[in-house]
Amino acid sequence: MVSQPSVQPTIFQAPFREQFEAFLDEHRSALHDCLNGLTEEQARRSLVASKTTLLGLVKHATFVEKVWFDEAITCRSRAEIGIPGSPDESFELHQDDTIASVQHAYQQTCAASRRATAELTLDDLLLGNRRGPLPLRWVYLHTLRELAQHCGHADILREQILDSAAAEG
Repeated sequence: MVSQPSVQPTIFQAPFREQFEAFLDEHRSALHDCLNGLTEEQARRSLVASKTTLLGLVKHATFVEKVWFDEAITCRSRAEIGIPGSPDESFELHQDDTIASVQHAYQQTCAASRRATAELTLDDLLLGNRRGPLPLRWVYLHTLRELAQHCGHADILREQILDSAAAEG
């Protein structure tokens, strides 16, 4: 079971930033770990009409991190960062995408996100988003909301994949 610092008594009275970061890191870990123990075929398996797959969800989460903690902070364009122009495109899998490569990219990107925000305060404005200047506090909340939604998607897809594997076995 994944450790959940957010339910530890020490985090209950911690500063808001520590609380935000504990919740973000839990969701980051859950998305990363949704691929653990799966085959490459299972990770790529499409069970819904959209482009959503487990591997695609983790790849999309990498995109989300780069939008909010690179583009929004550095004001670099998505092309300069090397990410797709739209969220929908970020789910697209390429032949060289593997569980290991997507998980590694996600871990590296999350570490870069932590470094990018390390010197910022929750009230610092991030200027590089199309919505205009946004405080880091809002970006943390928005990212947490998005990661939580995708963790729910991942839970359901993983359960379906594992159930079908058990039925076949």
